[in-house]
Amino acid sequence: MSSMPSSTDWAAAAQAIAAAHGARFAEFPAQPAPAPTGDDPVYRAALAACSQLGFIGIDAECLAQAWMRQSQRLGAFDAALWPGDPQDFGVQARAGRTGFPACPQRLGLYAVLPDAAWVGRMARAGVPTVQLRFKNADPAAITREVRAAVAAVQGTQALLFINDHWRDAIAAGAYGVHLGQEDLDALAPEELAQLRASGLRLGVSTHGYAEMLRADAVAPSYIALGAVFPTTLKKMATVPQGVARLGSYVPLLRGYPLVAIGGIGAAQFPEILATGVGSIAVVRALVQAPDPEQAAAELLRHMAG
Repeated sequence: MSSMPSSTDWAAAAQAIAAAHGARFAEFPAQPAPAPTGDDPVYRAALAACSQLGFIGIDAECLAQAWMRQSQRLGAFDAALWPGDPQDFGVQARAGRTGFPACPQRLGLYAVLPDAAWVGRMARAGVPTVQLRFKNADPAAITREVRAAVAAVQGTQALLFINDHWRDAIAAGAYGVHLGQEDLDALAPEELAQLRASGLRLGVSTHGYAEMLRADAVAPSYIALGAVFPTTLKKMATVPQGVARLGSYVPLLRGYPLVAIGGIGAAQFPEILATGVGSIAVVRALVQAPDPEQAAAELLRHMAG
């Protein structure tokens, strides 16, 4: 640690941060630094450095604010100490909050599947957590598929989450629902209250620091982190986050069950699990496998290992 930088040497502190973490985030190109919202030297240094390290503006701002609070809390500035303490980001403890019901801290292998037939097939194969991601514009077809998926997991130990279609999930008696950031933002306060009152578990997708803080504000049951690697199954507004960023997210959100998602195959399981996440979501590794049941068994072994 070192003394706090002064108002005239924040640029040197920014260089120290970038030098300390440049190798870790070398895969990301520098981003334009947003306009500072404050004059604190640590804040300004971290804002410039995190932009140089490839974080988009809203995430660089989150990191800069956290670095400033970390330094104030410790009474010193440390360029090598990447912020990861929840209190420095304003992440609240889940105990005592009015949030969504808890789910297992480790959801294990998490299969994201296109229809109810796949849901039943993977539930019977022993996959502990399954999600129905059914894309269809016909409301009647959606209702039928959600009901069929709920029926398909009966008699198994699988926990079923429904992607997007939360009203149908409530009506059908699903275990939980998964929402993206846009879907979460689209909920009116009374709709969010209705979803919370239903007793369904809620999972939320995130793609960086700012979205994690937005997810934390509603105290969901779990938080998904991605996309870790490039994926062709969904058009992503953000670049792949990579294992280094994933590893920096985990300490911040340690109070939540965490799901890593995005382009993950069997070969990447060891490095993903080493970050501390308790669940890995897969799509292509199962639905495009020549023998999905055998693939599920192999991935379950990787999770256990």
